[in-house]
Amino acid sequence: MNNYKAATQPTIYFIGVTTGSSSIMKVFPKWAEELGLKDTVIKGMDFPLHASPEYYRKAVAFIRRDPLSLGALVTTHKIDLYNACRDLFDYADPYAEKLGEVSSISKRDGMLCAHAKDPISSGLTLASFIPLDYWSRYGGDVLILGAGGSCLAMSLYLTQKEFGDNVPEKIIIANRSTPRLESAKKILDGINSRTKFEFIHNPTPADNDITLASLKPHSLVVNATGLGKDAPGSPLTDHCLFPCDSLVWELNYRGNLIFQEQAAKQAEKRNLKVYGGWTYFIHGWTQVIAEIFHIEIKGSMLDRLSAVAREV
Repeated sequence: MNNYKAATQPTIYFIGVTTGSSSIMKVFPKWAEELGLKDTVIKGMDFPLHASPEYYRKAVAFIRRDPLSLGALVTTHKIDLYNACRDLFDYADPYAEKLGEVSSISKRDGMLCAHAKDPISSGLTLASFIPLDYWSRYGGDVLILGAGGSCLAMSLYLTQKEFGDNVPEKIIIANRSTPRLESAKKILDGINSRTKFEFIHNPTPADNDITLASLKPHSLVVNATGLGKDAPGSPLTDHCLFPCDSLVWELNYRGNLIFQEQAAKQAEKRNLKVYGGWTYFIHGWTQVIAEIFHIEIKGSMLDRLSAVAREV
């Protein structure tokens, strides 16, 4: 965690918790071939949840000074790393400054750059499965379990003023600790007068069950806690009851995915549409890779990379 050796070939890093278990470690070499990124490799940097700021600073300082260390994708630690390392970045994009997080570390013209790509990648994913005019037609709620960076990003996306009245009337953010809720409230409260935000302290899965039961039909329920990937379990109990005719999104694509299984068991009876984290995984990584290598990834190339990833 402390001793970093200079890269001997172009390298990007994956800053997470259990990066060795991620499919990207097998997928990236194939993507590098497709994109013509000769000799480029990926390496993981694992940190425990809410690690000491000095660990984040040492990692970012190393990337900053090492010529062949080109950048990194940050997951799980996006807010903590930004808070610890803001002064080490020469540039932070507007989303990074607004959300107080970094998901992409890159270099451009001698500058170390921080970008928050989640509003883009989560937006692309949500747009792929939420029907047009869904909110204005049905008036359902949104429940986001977890108040971290992904929650903030999708909240910004869902409440864009350019959507007019096609925004959720209510977004409920539930978290098991209060500091992240307070931070989310400062960032999100009042961003769109058409959407009411509720910030609920739910210390236990049973508390989340109660909040879940209060939702209208045609709602959206999201597991943005990391439970199922970064730690075992689900933010809900097996006694939970999803609202009828609703969309359910599990952000994780790997792990024990109990939340997704809980929704799948109720899918037929309660007319749920349940989505996993694969599309989010693809958009999240390709957005960061495009930033680090200063290339464009969309259309047929994006489709090709997704196909290659599925093959792997």
